[in-house]
Amino acid sequence: MKTIAPLFALSATLLLAACGNNPPVPDWQMNAQSSIERSTAAYMSGNARVEAAEYQRAREALASTGKVDLMIRAELIRCAARVASLVFEDCAGYDKLSQDAGPADRAYAAYLSGRATAADAALLPAQHRPVATASGDAAATGAVQAIADPMSKLVASGVLLRAGRATPEVLRDAVDAASAQGWRRPLLAWLGVQAMRAEKSGDTAEAQRLKRRIDLVSEKP
Repeated sequence: MKTIAPLFALSATLLLAACGNNPPVPDWQMNAQSSIERSTAAYMSGNARVEAAEYQRAREALASTGKVDLMIRAELIRCAARVASLVFEDCAGYDKLSQDAGPADRAYAAYLSGRATAADAALLPAQHRPVATASGDAAATGAVQAIADPMSKLVASGVLLRAGRATPEVLRDAVDAASAQGWRRPLLAWLGVQAMRAEKSGDTAEAQRLKRRIDLVSEKP
């Protein structure tokens, strides 16, 4: 899941198999990276049991290094998946470690909570800076639409919704992004917001159409 790369310090370069004069890649790096990817994928698909198990494996691998900054980024990745799925709760794992967070990690945490400042925006991953600095809803919508990575798009969309700035276009694109990836959890969440807005606007036919789609996504094999 490439979207975690801007946040997680275990870069693709570090995870390449050793060759030439390069030292072997430590097992903890590969284990942590793969477990976080599987954990995030499980969460987005709605599999809470697998998500929790894989995340615990990642924590164990990272804890073996004593590197607090890596644990902080892992917690932020987990929180970002929740924002993408419109689960707006405190980032408890990060909060426990926040006193040791660096400026970029603090800025990203503020962004996820919808409280990023102009100073924070400069420290964000590149794809999120235009969203954080957008002066109006139209500009923010355009900034989100310019994001190619689906997870980053959903995270940015969630940030806008949390701040009360998500336009119908943001909702539509978030639904499309989640649908294209087969991510059941965020898809249901974003469809739910669309349905609620349709009901409030009095568009009964659209609300019913969206509810039928929600029922389809909710079906269990």
